[in-house]
Amino acid sequence: MAQPSEKLAQSLRVLSAIQVRAGNAIEIAANPELTRTHRERLRRSGFLAPIINGWDLVTRAEDSQGDSTTWYASMEVFVAAYAKSRFGDAWQANPELSLLRHSGYTGILPQIVLHSPAANNQVLGLPHACSVVLARCEPATLVPDAVVSSSGLRLIPVYRSLVTASPTFFEKYQDSAQICLRIVDATDMTRVLLEGGQTVVAGRMAGALRAVGRGQEADQLLATMRAAGYRSQETNPFVAPVREILGARAESPYVQRLRLMWSGWRETVVEVFQGVPRARVADVPAWIANIEARYTADAYNSLSIEGYQVTEDLIERVRAGEWNPDDDPTDKDTVNAMAAKGYFELHKRVVDLIRRSFGAGQSAQGLFRADFDQWYVTLFSPSVQAGILKPEDLAGYRNRPIFIRNARHAPPSPKAVRDCMPALMELIVEEPEPSVRAVLGHFAFVFIHPYVDGNGRIGRFLMNYMLTTAGHHWTIVEVEHRGEYMAALEQASSCGNIKPFAELVANFAIEQAKRAPVRKAQPARPNA
Repeated sequence: MAQPSEKLAQSLRVLSAIQVRAGNAIEIAANPELTRTHRERLRRSGFLAPIINGWDLVTRAEDSQGDSTTWYASMEVFVAAYAKSRFGDAWQANPELSLLRHSGYTGILPQIVLHSPAANNQVLGLPHACSVVLARCEPATLVPDAVVSSSGLRLIPVYRSLVTASPTFFEKYQDSAQICLRIVDATDMTRVLLEGGQTVVAGRMAGALRAVGRGQEADQLLATMRAAGYRSQETNPFVAPVREILGARAESPYVQRLRLMWSGWRETVVEVFQGVPRARVADVPAWIANIEARYTADAYNSLSIEGYQVTEDLIERVRAGEWNPDDDPTDKDTVNAMAAKGYFELHKRVVDLIRRSFGAGQSAQGLFRADFDQWYVTLFSPSVQAGILKPEDLAGYRNRPIFIRNARHAPPSPKAVRDCMPALMELIVEEPEPSVRAVLGHFAFVFIHPYVDGNGRIGRFLMNYMLTTAGHHWTIVEVEHRGEYMAALEQASSCGNIKPFAELVANFAIEQAKRAPVRKAQPARPNA
């Protein structure tokens, strides 16, 4: 008789074959080889979870009950697969969702609205308080040139979505509307307006184009409407003033969103940091010694936030050069040890950069930019040398999608990462306020999530480089505040509110200043 493990392995082989062609959302009726016995066995083991009747979601056995990561990562994939199964290609996402995705918006919407002539105005309840609205529409409203997203959603093109979106979209999602207005082909949009004789909407689109700096196209739109016999009254749909986006109009929507976040949030950060004390660093060796005095606590907390099981003893042994996996069997727990080793190597690199930055004047940010690309390599080189990672893993940015546990947003696509990182470096180097470089640099880096691993640690090193070179003490994010820290990052990422994160970093910096160690500079250890 087959053992339970052999039976589970058999079921996993069946699931794996289905997943290759169907993805994470499995329609039971379309996959008869996934029998009831297989489904029940996989559900008991945590590899499948029901979505709705007839559909299951491929999950991870290590996910805890109530974990939403896999669902948020797969929600749009399921909705697209369900719609295709039910309606074929005769469906599309609503204009608002289409615009959000075209604009590089990465948030996960709890409710998705789809339109189809075959829909029955049904609200379908989904896991984690999400839902999909299946709204009936006239066949003529289906666009012939739908854009299929990476998740399979059929999106209305930008020029059609802007014309058909609710006027409230420009108020609720101002940044997304602004980005789409910068990338839209105004000629295509004008053609749609003429086809429907939409004078009111034409006036709104002219006002919107003018608001984002495209006055010439706005004039052309109105003139074309008049030439066709339509008179439109120009109106501005934006309630709040539109912020200028520095940079070329042809830039990626993700880059434009990054620039908008930076320009829109920087004043908040500056205001929050007004009461945070800064030291005038006259004795650089003593300042470096104070940074070194925090190393053990910083490494312990930063690594623990990421889930590594490290001890202060291990950290100190790594720093003292006493870690020896070849001769000491206790050092063969290489994953945690290599994390500690990599952290120490990057700590040394950043401290050396801080030391060189004092006295560099305006070139300090240039030093950072020239050095930063090697931070990831430094952090993970020990793991490559230990055989945990492959050498090619050091090559650079991630080449696959990635999802953050329980977050209601997804980091940008790999292609978008390659657009965003140079823009982020430009924003950091050109930013005059060190608190903004620290807070927004850290946030934006982990928002982009350019690497498969190490983003949080590198983001905190980035933050501390900016803080310490400006006279703030090295700031430790303690593991006991992990929940608060992650919640503040999520508030900024999914809700557009940077203030909680800025206040958190400011409070941490104030606390560090209160308990700043007084320590004279000591000669560097030979093995450090």
